Amino acid sequence: MNRSLVLIGLLVVAIGLAWPLLSKLPLFRLPGDLVIDRPGFKAFFPITTMLLVSAVVSLLMWLFRR
Repeated sequence: MNRSLVLIGLLVVAIGLAWPLLSKLPLFRLPGDLVIDRPGFKAFFPITTMLLVSAVVSLLMWLFRR
């Protein structure tokens, strides 16, 4: 458990340090991400981005379980 918490903390720090580079990626602006923008109402549904994130996380979990 301790090792897992340390790894999660290191991952959060790494993402924080890499944020300037990560913010330049076109995530949340992919084709298939729906935006409904009307006067007084804005809805955003990142369908494609969440499918991509899910696939990457699933692949990483599969690799770490081996």
